[in-house]
Amino acid sequence: MKLEIYADVLCPWCYIGKRRLTAALASLADRDSVELAWRSYELAPEEGRVPGPTAAEAMAGWWGEQAPARITLIRSLGAAEGLELNLHLARPVNTFDAHRLCKLAADHDRADQMMELLLHAYHTEGLNVADPQVLRRLGGAAGLDADDVHAVLAGDDYADQVRADRLRAAELGVTGVPSLVIDGRPPVSGVQPVADLRRLLERGPTGSPGVPAGSDRAG
Repeated sequence: MKLEIYADVLCPWCYIGKRRLTAALASLADRDSVELAWRSYELAPEEGRVPGPTAAEAMAGWWGEQAPARITLIRSLGAAEGLELNLHLARPVNTFDAHRLCKLAADHDRADQMMELLLHAYHTEGLNVADPQVLRRLGGAAGLDADDVHAVLAGDDYADQVRADRLRAAELGVTGVPSLVIDGRPPVSGVQPVADLRRLLERGPTGSPGVPAGSDRAG
């Protein structure tokens, strides 16, 4: 089975979904038969590299009076998965280079570790994941060669792959994150309960037809 995960570092639901998917995969009897691939899906390609307002402040602009309740919900669901989602610290930035770094990691079978480190850095530590210095440190923590990381960040390696992921997402009907695509079939939500994800993986993507495939915002 080929399992593609369309995600972006800026999305707290992607962090929650990653935890749930990890648990669902761990419970599969034939886990080794699942080929996992992280796909790039930039939520805010127009963002710059310099952090601006926090994610919580951005959400207040989207949702108005509903924002505090929705932020509380996101934080509580994250806490249930053992995650500390500090939306008052996280500041949206451009994630293009972070996605390129994930592509480098994928070439060394470390994409999952790289995505975990990026999500934690952004959502928990409130770090600037567009800062080359931060990305170099995270790349090293993921076990990537320092020279390789430097070369990627100094050039445009993997840029075409990141752009290709977005084009493929459009072809598949992915409109938000986290979205799962199983064997090239229509996308489904990647933030379902663990039991539902496990059933989905056991029987293929024909289950859960009514579950939307992600959100086009970081909240």
